[in-house]
Amino acid sequence: MKKIFAGLLVAASLITLAGCSSGGSSDSTAQEQDKVTIWAWDETFNIRAANEAKAIYAKDNPDTTVEVVTMSQDDIVQKLNTSLASGSTDGLPNIVLIEDYRIQGYLTSYPDAFGDLTDIVSEDDFSSYKFAVNKVDDKIYGVPFDSGVTGLFYRSDYLEEAGYTEADLENINWDQFVEIARDVKEKTGRPIMHLDPSDLGAARVMMQSAGKWYTDQDGKTVTINNNEALKYGLNILATLINEQLVELVSDWDGGVQAVQSGTVATAPTGSWYSSTIKGAEDQSGKWRIAPIPSIANDANSVNASSLGGAGWYLIKDVAGEETAKDFLSITFATNKELMGTLAEEIGLVSTMVAAQETEQYQQGSEFYGGQKVFEDFSIWSEEIPSVNYGQDTYAIESILTESFQEIINGADMDTVLDSAQKQVESQLGN
Repeated sequence: MKKIFAGLLVAASLITLAGCSSGGSSDSTAQEQDKVTIWAWDETFNIRAANEAKAIYAKDNPDTTVEVVTMSQDDIVQKLNTSLASGSTDGLPNIVLIEDYRIQGYLTSYPDAFGDLTDIVSEDDFSSYKFAVNKVDDKIYGVPFDSGVTGLFYRSDYLEEAGYTEADLENINWDQFVEIARDVKEKTGRPIMHLDPSDLGAARVMMQSAGKWYTDQDGKTVTINNNEALKYGLNILATLINEQLVELVSDWDGGVQAVQSGTVATAPTGSWYSSTIKGAEDQSGKWRIAPIPSIANDANSVNASSLGGAGWYLIKDVAGEETAKDFLSITFATNKELMGTLAEEIGLVSTMVAAQETEQYQQGSEFYGGQKVFEDFSIWSEEIPSVNYGQDTYAIESILTESFQEIINGADMDTVLDSAQKQVESQLGN
């Protein structure tokens, strides 16, 4: 743990280097200026999206070479950290996909490394919550890509067996979800969902539904010990575990198995998980998606939240910068037809508002019993409360996962979170 935070401090000490170096060459050849390089990490998702955008751009720009490079997210993070901390952009791409939970760290630590995209991205054109993470002051630095909008995926046949209708799952709160979980377990013997105790994603979902996070809106001030939304979320998860209402898993693959084998009755998670659920083709027609539950007795909590998501960012002083910006402008920043194509091809739920107008968003899904899934997700995406994730989400959770285990074992919530607050503040230097 100490090594992690020591690394963060070293990176912070090198911020000025990033601001002082241009990193690029003023003698870039015409050939370099007509080449755009893109980094992303998922062959079946964002890489395919970049290649679809590449094909669109090539229609009017046949002389421009667009190279889409597949790299693991961990490798992208490592290479960005190393290069930006050294003040050099050598070897970096023009465009890189960065996860929403990470981008504020880069924009804060390396303020001169990313291109200003305010003139090609309109806030009115995308879900508003995205701009809590890709802006600094009044400047927009990212083109919003996929929505992490959440939904309550559920097996309609299992819920019907337990006595519930589709209407009973609409706009419920998490207290009601626990009651449903008890009924489902009693009447069908099935766990309500899978849960990895080391993954606090569900707690994040609950917090953001109320516009709360581990830190205040400045993204820096730690708000763990007096965070009622966080306490509520941890209590709900501990209850589900202690009453044996969930299928405990230890990794991603365990969760996939729990869903695709038909073990669990629901999966409250991000829209991107749909491709995993649809991987069980024999379950077609049995799944539906309801809005995510809200926090009970919290007037600020809505039935909409986010989990994950990313955006496209332009790195400055890399040969081909203007061409790369034009690429983003013509594709991911404005092209609703591209969003429609990506909905059909890779199941993308776009944060572009105009995507709702496409034919693909108006179609019902056979797998989900005719439900207009993309239209529903798009509507819920616009309702997600804006939250500044700051730059320390994962560092904070590395501490909180241990705290959560104490809570599961019966420790006093306030005492545990008071201790976690002090530990986080000490480690982050707040």
